[in-house]
Amino acid sequence: MKEKIIASCGNDCASCPRYNVEPYKKSAEELKHTAELWQKIGYRDRVVSNEEIACTGCKAENWCRYRVVKCCEEHGVKNCGECAEYACENIKACFEVTMSFEQKCREVCTEEEWKMLKAAFFEKEQNLRG
Repeated sequence: MKEKIIASCGNDCASCPRYNVEPYKKSAEELKHTAELWQKIGYRDRVVSNEEIACTGCKAENWCRYRVVKCCEEHGVKNCGECAEYACENIKACFEVTMSFEQKCREVCTEEEWKMLKAAFFEKEQNLRG
């Protein structure tokens, strides 16, 4: 079992099909498959380039729907689970939007894809509780 890499919001980067950092580098085919999967799920309105789908981890300057990364930086914590204000309305909204995609993922994904997405995105709360 690989070691988890917990993002600010609780995602497990080590399980994410977009995370493109050694030792989790993805091939061009894997990134293309991820871009196609993101469109199928509804995360993107089109199949994006490999460069656009690849991720090298959360940074404060990156776009984040809930400002989670920036908020963690401002609070001096690595992730929301370490914050004295956890679980604030901001992270609760993040959990809610994430879970709104669960049914669609189950419907359109293969069993293998679902297991990967579940580990990467749908266990945020458990990951933040440690």
